[in-house]
Amino acid sequence: MRLLLIEDDITLVQQLKPELERCGFAVDVSHDGVEAEYLGNEAIYDLAILDLGLPKRSGIEVLRNWRKHDNHIPVIILTARDDWHERVDGFQAGADDYLGKPFHSEELIARIQALLHRVHQQPAGLLKADGLSLDEEAQSVRLDSGATYTLTNTEFRLLRYFLLHPDKPLSKMQLSEHVYELDADKDSNVIEVYVRRLREKLGKTRIETRRGQGYVFRSRLT
Repeated sequence: MRLLLIEDDITLVQQLKPELERCGFAVDVSHDGVEAEYLGNEAIYDLAILDLGLPKRSGIEVLRNWRKHDNHIPVIILTARDDWHERVDGFQAGADDYLGKPFHSEELIARIQALLHRVHQQPAGLLKADGLSLDEEAQSVRLDSGATYTLTNTEFRLLRYFLLHPDKPLSKMQLSEHVYELDADKDSNVIEVYVRRLREKLGKTRIETRRGQGYVFRSRLT
């Protein structure tokens, strides 16, 4: 999953970005409201973490402009803990959740995961499909046979995206956009390598190739 972290506090960004990446997220960063609004309209992000006190354009204005143009990207706003009016303004502008500063990164990560599950109508906790479950904290997948596999970061990102978009054709380009960051080499052929690795663990029939469309993750095998 690919996140847009919008925050002008460089120290906070330097702390959060590697922690989010360790939890299996691709993270792009913007430090001002004008750039953030542009990037958020690119339709390549699964969620935005939006600070309200931004230079050039306020976070509230960015959020209002997104919603005005039917951009439904899920948004967690960051506010000063005592600024209750900012939280109200944020929800009225279309925010999905908020977190007051200062905060623990573990809480932010938990809120990100909960919001992504909710947006994709998946129950909280483990992501599951017929015959397997994905442990997001351990970045491992367990099969009903009892076999458990620890995943590489890219395998984990890819499988989580499949599980949040089951039974839908996903092109290699779409998968690349949601698995890698802006400055990464998005060679779509690399996706084939990781799909093959997942098939080796999950079984060849779990991820179906659709000619001219890409891949379909089958939520049920029967």
